[in-house]
Amino acid sequence: MKLTIIIPCFNEEEGIARTIETLIPVAQLNDWTILLVNDGSTDGTKAIVDKLEGVLVINHKHNKGYGASLKTGIQAATTEYIAFYDADGQHQPGDLVKMNLIANEYDMVVGARGKSSHQDWQRKPGKWVLSRFANFLTGQTIPDLNSGLRIIKRDIILNLLHLFPNGFSFSTTSTMAFMNMGYSVEYLPIQVKKRVGKSTVKQLKHGSSTLLLILRLMVLFNPLRVFLPVSFFLIGLGTVYQIGFGIYTYVQKGKIVIFQGSMLLLVTGLLIFFFGLMTDQISEVRKHQFLKV
Repeated sequence: MKLTIIIPCFNEEEGIARTIETLIPVAQLNDWTILLVNDGSTDGTKAIVDKLEGVLVINHKHNKGYGASLKTGIQAATTEYIAFYDADGQHQPGDLVKMNLIANEYDMVVGARGKSSHQDWQRKPGKWVLSRFANFLTGQTIPDLNSGLRIIKRDIILNLLHLFPNGFSFSTTSTMAFMNMGYSVEYLPIQVKKRVGKSTVKQLKHGSSTLLLILRLMVLFNPLRVFLPVSFFLIGLGTVYQIGFGIYTYVQKGKIVIFQGSMLLLVTGLLIFFFGLMTDQISEVRKHQFLKV
């Protein structure tokens, strides 16, 4: 199946040439197109990629972000399926070949990094938090939330492109969107190597923004997963507050007292519950609009 392999690239002078050199023979054998988006690199990346043969190159005049580079590639591609492939030398072309064999059976195929794959231990705690948060909100177990190797039906992601960020959270939010809208997503085990060069991802900054984006997407696609837990927590807390202090007051003073704090918690919980129901109805209408496009 024909593919356009989109490679977002920013300041990857140390590894980009090797990445392309290993990918070109496989791409030529399978009649794939390699589309590299140079995202305003300030090192020697542009000079290197401009000399590469067998690669289409789009240059951003200034740095727009990982997601923005993918958007540029998606809009420029013409094939039915597109692939995302990192520029830092982590991925292996053979994994992309395996994924391509089953790609036409699904809307998205994602390469799931195994335990034996190279891992940056400094990022592991943050990824664990993001993964657990995403699993809770989707109600599904996601093997690899932000893998940079994936094959996607272009027409589907093109319709959802305005929902995704320009930064590093693109992979995470696209996974969440596809799962919550009922598109078929398959995970295939892959192995990744240690990246070449230094990563530009800032864990705290990008991790917190990703959490917020995940939350926003869930409110858009499945708001009850957000509103119901908060509502039930407040109602439960208000009930416990009223019963606990009510019993204490009755035993000590012999009278039943309704506490303002418990009533505030109960009323707030009920308001959030009904607000969640209303938001869910709006979400369903918008979801059908996305699916019809």
